[in-house]
Amino acid sequence: MSGIDDRRKGMEAKLHQDGELKFKVNNRRNKLLGLWLAEKFGLAGDEAAEYAKTVVLADFEEPGDEDVVRKALADIKANNADIDEATVRKQLAALLDVAKDQIFTETQ
Repeated sequence: MSGIDDRRKGMEAKLHQDGELKFKVNNRRNKLLGLWLAEKFGLAGDEAAEYAKTVVLADFEEPGDEDVVRKALADIKANNADIDEATVRKQLAALLDVAKDQIFTETQ
C-alpha cells in the first residue's frame, strides 16, 4: 500500500503546487491590468503601484474575474476613460499570457 500512498501524496503535492501557481499567475495578471489602467488614468510611480494593488485585492471579493472587471469598469467610469468592457476583458486575456511567462521565468 505504500506505493499507492506515495502516489497519492505526490498527486496531492502537485495539485497544491498547481493551485499556488494559478494563484500567483492570476495575481500577477491583475497587477498588470492595474498598471495598464493606471497608465490610462494618468497615474505613475507609487500612485500607479498603489492603484494596481487595489485591482489585485478586488479579486478576493468572489471567485472568478467578474469582481476585477466590475472594479475596472467602475474606475474607468470614475476617471472618464474611454475604455469599454470588451477591451478590459481582452486585456485580461492578453495579460494572462504575460503573467504566465513572467511567473514561469521567475520560478526557473
